[in-house]
Amino acid sequence: MSIHTVRKEQCHLAWDHSIPPILRVNSGETVTFDCLDASNGQITASSTVDAIKNLVFSQLDQVNGPIYVEGAQPGDTLQIDVLSVKPADWGWTASIPGFGLLADEFPEPALKIWKLEALDELQSGGAFAWFDEAKSMRIPLRPFCGEMGVAPGKPGAFSTIPPYATGGNIDTKHLSARSTLYLPVEVEGALFSIGDGHAAQGDGEVCGTAIETPMTVSVRLTVRKDRPYTTTPHFTTIATSSEEFYTTTGVGPDLREAARSAVRNMIEFLGTARDLSRIDAYLLCSVAGDLRLHEVVDMPNYVVGMMMPKSVLGTAENRATYRFL
Repeated sequence: MSIHTVRKEQCHLAWDHSIPPILRVNSGETVTFDCLDASNGQITASSTVDAIKNLVFSQLDQVNGPIYVEGAQPGDTLQIDVLSVKPADWGWTASIPGFGLLADEFPEPALKIWKLEALDELQSGGAFAWFDEAKSMRIPLRPFCGEMGVAPGKPGAFSTIPPYATGGNIDTKHLSARSTLYLPVEVEGALFSIGDGHAAQGDGEVCGTAIETPMTVSVRLTVRKDRPYTTTPHFTTIATSSEEFYTTTGVGPDLREAARSAVRNMIEFLGTARDLSRIDAYLLCSVAGDLRLHEVVDMPNYVVGMMMPKSVLGTAENRATYRFL
């Protein structure tokens, strides 16, 4: 099966289905992307806070692609299996004036440059970055791409800054290696793009940046015809060392409505994949599901996840008869 490569300069700055694809692949093929950080190379390992003051905002959050996936049609789902994620050996975190949950309280720019340690231990969970070595404060690394999306069906150019129902800047830390993301296809070929490498991030990304870093990431792109309930990003991942989750999301400008949408989408999923009534699915969401704020700073939209432990969905043998993967 073919393995394709996308260079760092093969990128774009808007979600727009009129952008010609840089590559056409068959369903089930793997693509490796060489991605710059979210600053589009404006910040380097030797940058000072002056780089934040001089940022060209129109160049931020570029994504590599788009990739045309043969056979993808509106109404389908694109399955993105994240096979490997490798950050550079450095990263940055900034407080950018006007951005972040507490932007009004932190008006001055700030920049922290990180050295990423023990990268050969990423798979075992041993990679880290010192936050303050003198105080023994360090951050475990769990790299992922903040931007993964497909082109919207609506005409026009849409900013890469917010998240959308079709993905985009969903900034969800659980989409690390071995995770699978599902996105609703709205245009022929899906037109998938990816970028915004993060070495580590907390849920919500409250100051507006994670440990931003250049990234090499490989994904397998597969067209699914059997997931009509995928109307927003869904994903499955190992969120802890002992538990695996299936997650539905709600995306929108109203936080409460996004949370309601995430729950409704889980109810629909449970009805289709586990043959539960709506009321039984609703009760299960209350006793076993976790609502999480995945993205709260990339306005105008929020991303709220309803995370359901797979362990409550039955044994592996029983689950195999259902179409939830």
